[in-house]
Amino acid sequence: MELMHTSHVPAGEGPFPTIFALHGWGANAHDLLGLAPHLHGGRALVLCPQGPVPVPVGDGMVGYGWFPLGGGREVDPDDFEKGGLLLRSFVEEAFERFPIDRRKVVVMGFSQGGVMAYDLVLRNPEVFAALVALSSWLPEDVAARVADKGETGLAALPALVMHGTQDPMIPVDRARDSRDRLIRLGVSPAYHEYEMGHEIHPEALRTMVQWLEEKVLTPVMVA
Repeated sequence: MELMHTSHVPAGEGPFPTIFALHGWGANAHDLLGLAPHLHGGRALVLCPQGPVPVPVGDGMVGYGWFPLGGGREVDPDDFEKGGLLLRSFVEEAFERFPIDRRKVVVMGFSQGGVMAYDLVLRNPEVFAALVALSSWLPEDVAARVADKGETGLAALPALVMHGTQDPMIPVDRARDSRDRLIRLGVSPAYHEYEMGHEIHPEALRTMVQWLEEKVLTPVMVA
């Protein structure tokens, strides 16, 4: 697999409900792995790929991103597509290599990873059971591409959007805009705001865990 990654593989043979967890700007493949024990009581397969773009984070340390940021410029479509292609390839390879229950596949992204989650799921909603966007945003061009495609399978897509009202990096208005864009695409997202910064507050984590159980992980899916 071309992308570096970490994984939490439950005991047993599977197949397992699976969560692709996509980190944010300047983090790495270990960043969201600590959520694994909380998700489905540790009984879900959690795969955390690492973005391909090196990001200096000080003191000689390097983090990673999915596409370059900085300088106040718009995201370059070619750079964005490079990250998207690598991520889609990772998911396809993971389906071959890991014991994944294809009926219960969730994509969860934090910050920049949430942008990748939006793009990944909205391109092919029939592949995934749910979308979770944490402290993130849905770019207008991504939403426009989905609208132009005329995708009709979005109404049944469970989506959860959560954001902090005190987020200093991605203002909460961008999450509200994202919610509205999802609604215009036919998605009916569960939307929650918390008095937190650019983070996953314990209350938000509890909401996410409960929502995933109710919408995806516990229900019996008909093949």
